[in-house]
Amino acid sequence: MKAELADLRRDYTRDGLLESQAPAEPLSLFATWFEQAVEIESTEANAMMLATVDDAGQPHLRTLLLKGMDDRGFVFFTNYQSAKGQQLQGHPQAAMTFWWHDLERQVRIEGTVERISDDESDAYYQSRPLGSRLGAWASPQSQVIAGRDVLEQNLEQLQQRYADQAPERPPHWGGFRLKPQLIEFWQGRPSRLHDRLSYRLLESGWQRERLAP
Repeated sequence: MKAELADLRRDYTRDGLLESQAPAEPLSLFATWFEQAVEIESTEANAMMLATVDDAGQPHLRTLLLKGMDDRGFVFFTNYQSAKGQQLQGHPQAAMTFWWHDLERQVRIEGTVERISDDESDAYYQSRPLGSRLGAWASPQSQVIAGRDVLEQNLEQLQQRYADQAPERPPHWGGFRLKPQLIEFWQGRPSRLHDRLSYRLLESGWQRERLAP
């Protein structure tokens, strides 16, 4: 097994990332890369890994979906009472990583986190399919449950309760916004000499630097 794992490798040859191709600030470049990922990627282009930390300093990592992006930052949604919700509120710093396999690209983002407004959370919640809206009520996210039947029973009760009306957003469910302080773009290149452009937010604006791979 060790030999087989050691032999797994891929040479990246698709593209490059030069300073002449990169703007002075990172958000427009992210938007361009994201649009290309939506067009080309075979999997969900908005899937990302989100890293948080708990009170003991233990990092936690999981996959989420990006659901909003503008000049203020990157928005995702969760149960505020879940493990990650509690971690984000107790330690409002986080990191996220996008990996676009087909494009041979990665983007790392680090920054501070804040809850978005109730109006923003309400608007997104009402845009979700009915099953997803009910699921936000049915699942006590991150809590220990006796079995799958607990979720199914909760969902059945909710379907009966909301048979003739639209469910309101649970008060314990909503969005967070990661406000970026660092964004790094990684483009795979041959011989592991990858391109890495890092943008760090300073008081004077974004500082762009090339990092060795």
